[in-house]
Amino acid sequence: QVQLVESGGGLVQAGGSLRLSCVASGRAFSTYALGWFRQAPGKEREFVAAINRDDDDRNYGESVKGRFTISRHNTKNTLYLQMNTLTPDDTAEYYCAARRTVYGTTFVDQAEYEYWGQGTQVTVSS
Repeated sequence: QVQLVESGGGLVQAGGSLRLSCVASGRAFSTYALGWFRQAPGKEREFVAAINRDDDDRNYGESVKGRFTISRHNTKNTLYLQMNTLTPDDTAEYYCAARRTVYGTTFVDQAEYEYWGQGTQVTVSS
């Protein structure tokens, strides 16, 4: 069982930056593929970014490519999401997710993930 706790959300002006963190409890963090998703009010949860267990492959949603960077620090059991050039459209609750895997692939479908954090709110003002 893995517990995920996000932090780093907040209120930021358009054009600003935030870095989200997600700390995982438990062992074998390096055997998990990880991802970030977000959900804005009245909208479905959408894929933001994913990183594989080997830390050598990443995948991004089209709306965040070139602005967001996903990374992981296995010895700290932590997943990050660096968000730059934020716009009001990035306003959402952000969730980290994890799944155990033996494969070195990323996962973009939320149904593929086993564990979820409770979310951290990001609000971008215009």
